[in-house]
Amino acid sequence: MLTDTSSQLADVVDAIAPSVVQVRAGGRAASGLVYQANLVLTTGRVIGRDEHPEVRTSDGRTFTAELAGWDPASRLALLKVPELTAPPVPGPVRETRPTSETLPRVGSIALAIGRSLSNYVTATAGLVSVIGGPLPTGPRRQLDQVIRISAPMHTGFAGGAVVGADGSLIGVATAAAIRGLTVVIPAGIAWEAARGMLERGSARRGYLGIAAQPVRVPERQRGDTARADALLVVGIKDASPAAEAGLLVGDLLLALDDVALASPEDLIDLLVGDRVGKAVTLQVLRGGSPASVQITPAERS
Repeated sequence: MLTDTSSQLADVVDAIAPSVVQVRAGGRAASGLVYQANLVLTTGRVIGRDEHPEVRTSDGRTFTAELAGWDPASRLALLKVPELTAPPVPGPVRETRPTSETLPRVGSIALAIGRSLSNYVTATAGLVSVIGGPLPTGPRRQLDQVIRISAPMHTGFAGGAVVGADGSLIGVATAAAIRGLTVVIPAGIAWEAARGMLERGSARRGYLGIAAQPVRVPERQRGDTARADALLVVGIKDASPAAEAGLLVGDLLLALDDVALASPEDLIDLLVGDRVGKAVTLQVLRGGSPASVQITPAERS
């Protein structure tokens, strides 16, 4: 019986493996799922500032992709790969919002399938341990539902597939890509996000031209702001919006348009859509004193 079960699980991995690709950008690597012909769904975190990541398929071919969409709530990105011939994730995939009838049962087997750094298929098995939510993913953004599984997942699993013992897609792995939690985005939510990205097209994404890292603001420096978290500016690019606005290395960024900043991802999530090309207000601490800086995000080319 154990031999039969082992063989069945290996067959599940073999069936979905051609639809699981590797995504590389800016020295980072993750996995991705072929959503439709020429389209790959992956974790937005691997893309970063790279507008033309590479996609490697199961047969070792490498293609240049372009960003087709970005969903701040799920932190998923959609890539367009015109020459891609890898098959979409085999169905059926439940493309509607998950319900108690369509979600996997707690305690059922879950297989996480991704690509290693060397592009080999990698798999791990566990149980569906928790189905919960909502999970905040940024200022005024959340995932209504998430799944936790007991299977260990390293960073390369992010963007990969999580499937049940019958081969059906449970969701998309994030591998600590959202608020430090190893969670799975249910397939219905991930596919809904992909449809939305296709309908909206590639969202305009802005940049300030800074390098920043999260810090804890010492209580004695918080003053009237009462904000405990901030982004420390550690670098500023020449001739960038940040340089033109007068930002300085050492500034602590507290909020953008009164929305608190606690991580670089918070800033990335806010620099989209209508904020690109329009003046926004950064609340900063400079030398222990609060200040406001008007800055106009430029559009990423």
